[in-house]
Order: sequence, then C-alpha cells, then structure tokens
Amino acid sequence: MRIRDLIKSQETYHAEMSQTVLETVQAMVERNIGAVPVLHNGKLVGIFSERDLMKRVVAQGCDPRRTCLAEVMTDEPLTVNINDELDSCRALMQQNSFRHLPVCHDGQLVGIVSLRDILLHDLDEKGDEVRMMRAYIHSVPDA
Repeated sequence: MRIRDLIKSQETYHAEMSQTVLETVQAMVERNIGAVPVLHNGKLVGIFSERDLMKRVVAQGCDPRRTCLAEVMTDEPLTVNINDELDSCRALMQQNSFRHLPVCHDGQLVGIVSLRDILLHDLDEKGDEVRMMRAYIHSVPDA
C-alpha cells in the first residue's frame, strides 16, 4: 500500500510559523491531532508536535501566548512522498522515533501520516485476514 491511499480523504491542518504556541495547541486539541506541519510562504519549514510542546515550551517555562512556532518547532522535518510505500514510512518512523511525518508531492505539503494512521490500517488488514481464515475454516469439509 502507498501513503497516498492512507491519506486520500485526509483534511490537513497546518500552521504558519508566526502563530503562537497557544493558538496552535488550541487548534490541535480541537482537531484531536498530535502534530502540525508548519508553513512559511506556502513552503514546509517545520513540524510542531506534542513532544515539542513538552520539551521546548513547558519544560523551558516559555509562555505559550507569547512564544511563536518559529522558536519551538522542529526545523526541516523529514518527509515522505505520496508515492512511497507504507512499509518504508513505517521503517523511517521507527528508525527516527517519530510519530508523525509530513507527506509531500512535487515539493508541496499534501498531508501528514501518523503512527496511529498506520496502526489502524494494520489492524483493519489483520481483521480482514482473520475473517478470511474463519470463512476458509468453516467452508472446508471435515476429513
């Protein structure tokens, strides 16, 4: 499966690097998301995650109302291409201990893939396999 299949119906929220941490976190809570791609003039320049919030804002005692994303985001995040295989995305996340990866196509942000998205896809796939195995077992005559 390719990443494009996983994010095809996704609506991607993004933030501008001049936004405050508070504005961004409120949007994240509203949308129940753990990371936000950060743009500047339409170009991906960073990602802001719950981990950034804890390490770079809360633990440092920064005021989220006065701190802008440019100061605390992860700069130049690794990205995956919309045509990449899901397995390569999973491996990249594992190698780098990421839970979110921006997805780009022709240099433009088109989505973000999360570990939760991948795990839910894997669970659906396993559920399908279990149903097929049960159907097979019930259809085989006793010997």
